[in-house]
Amino acid sequence: MKEGFETTVDAFLGGQVMLEQPAKGYRAGLDPVLLAASVPAVEGQSVLDLGCGTGAAMLCLGMRVPFLTLYGVEIQPHYAELCRKNAAANGTETRVLTADLRALPQDVTARTFDHVIANPPYFERTSGKASPLADRDIAFAGDTSMHDWIDAATRRLKPKGWLSMIQKADRLPDVLRAIDSRLGDIAVYPITGRVSRAADRFILRARKGTRGPFKLHAPIPLHEGAKHVDDQPDYRTKIAGILRKGFAFNLPD
Repeated sequence: MKEGFETTVDAFLGGQVMLEQPAKGYRAGLDPVLLAASVPAVEGQSVLDLGCGTGAAMLCLGMRVPFLTLYGVEIQPHYAELCRKNAAANGTETRVLTADLRALPQDVTARTFDHVIANPPYFERTSGKASPLADRDIAFAGDTSMHDWIDAATRRLKPKGWLSMIQKADRLPDVLRAIDSRLGDIAVYPITGRVSRAADRFILRARKGTRGPFKLHAPIPLHEGAKHVDDQPDYRTKIAGILRKGFAFNLPD
């Protein structure tokens, strides 16, 4: 493990998944849990998690859907090591490789997957200041373009395989520009904190080798009401079930 790399162990899905992750730097939160819950995987399928970090999305998905073949790719060695450790601690069999998604190892390029999932960096490397924490900077604004993420994912999908990703709302134009004719049935699901507020993130699904029309769905609010009225959690019942019990995020077709 990286020298001086302090960690905490945090509970996800009401304690069904325990994740060791950095005390400082990039820490998994809501987004990988929502992403994992949205993936339409079934038992026996294969999943590749690009930029898997410490394994939050992959392990939450593996908890919900048993008997998946799970692969993860992570560029930061100490994060990849934590992901392997977390998988073992949670009793989930995975194959985690330390690699740049622009130069994937043969162990990945020799196969294709039913699903590819990703939570790419939120910011363009050309915008804003770099974080003084290198780990956090790579996770939030790495030097890999959105085109690289989408192309790597598309190449690794089986015919009719699904790409699922979560991203900040203002990156939607970048994501759509990066998608080419290899993907169809593109659906965007905006996610907002509360009813009547602008979406701050979205989940995108696309399918390889299909030609279905683009769909922009209605925003999905996470919380009850128009504002937070007390100190108690106020997630909508459906969202609370996803976050605390590991239920599926059943998105409309």
